[in-house]
Amino acid sequence: MPSINELLGSDADALLSYECKGFPKSALNLPGPDYIDRVVAGSNRNPQLLRNFQSIFNTGRLRGAGYLSILPVDQGIEHTGGASFAPNPIYFDPENIIKLAIEGGCNAVASTFGVLAACSRKYAHKIPFLVKLNHNELMTYPNTYDQIMYGSVGEAYNLGATAVGATIYYGSDNSDRQIQEVSEAFEEAHSLGMVCFLWCYLRNSAFKVDGKDYHVSADGTGQANHLGVTIQADIIKQKQAENNGLFNAIKFAKTHKDVYEKLTPGDHPIELCRYQVANCYNGRAGLINSGGASGGADDLAQAVRTAVINKRAGGMGLISGRKSFQRPMKEGVALLNAIQDVFLNKDITIA
Repeated sequence: MPSINELLGSDADALLSYECKGFPKSALNLPGPDYIDRVVAGSNRNPQLLRNFQSIFNTGRLRGAGYLSILPVDQGIEHTGGASFAPNPIYFDPENIIKLAIEGGCNAVASTFGVLAACSRKYAHKIPFLVKLNHNELMTYPNTYDQIMYGSVGEAYNLGATAVGATIYYGSDNSDRQIQEVSEAFEEAHSLGMVCFLWCYLRNSAFKVDGKDYHVSADGTGQANHLGVTIQADIIKQKQAENNGLFNAIKFAKTHKDVYEKLTPGDHPIELCRYQVANCYNGRAGLINSGGASGGADDLAQAVRTAVINKRAGGMGLISGRKSFQRPMKEGVALLNAIQDVFLNKDITIA
């Protein structure tokens, strides 16, 4: 296995030596072994949730570190089963999804009602289950982009889930309804002691301007994160920021020049990710970045790069799916372990 420096290549020094000039690290509620006691225990979360949250942190190779490595496999709905699993057909069988999460040393496995229910009695006590409550699907023609509920919080609880997850498409035609549905679901989940993960995605064709895709802008995704923690998500899942300036480009909503001049100076990727963390109430809700689509030979390098940026920005980990399950299980395990090694490496510090 190549070293982290080797995988980062020519970006190694720029990513490993950088010190943030926008939000100082002293302002953040950083991940760590005492995160539940230091940050979460003072909130309104009940004792059952604190216990379940701690059980997630105490599972897998990152146990006790305060960071998260989660395997998400809901792409069978979101991207069709064929597109997702044809590269590695063993994952048409839900049990192999759960085995990959366990063998890969993950803190939890995130998947659909069907996947987790199919293996619930065999595995719910062996690795925390994160049930995805809502999904988009690609069978409606022409395509529409909406997130609809596929089951109830009570059903997730009964199959042994420790946590639930949901997606909101901020900026979409249906975002108001999604916010209300997810807010109500999270209230019920919290009452049952279940940890709530929110996929805070932007979705609007107007967010692509002059060939630039602002769905991954720091200011736009930051505001999506801010809306997510407003409905009390415990963990925010977000695509790692790649650019900035959505609100200026579309000349809509409100922003401030200091966002760009002082809080995200220079558009360094760690500064952009730090702004995402800051919008999660300065880390009172953890930020986990998505691993992104599988691109082939450079997946390992890209996954490690994303992990380094997340950790140094003050994030809480990665949730990486296609890069790991669209390859032989042994290789998928190695990729997940490489991500985890970044968060276990004490030499990779907060920028």
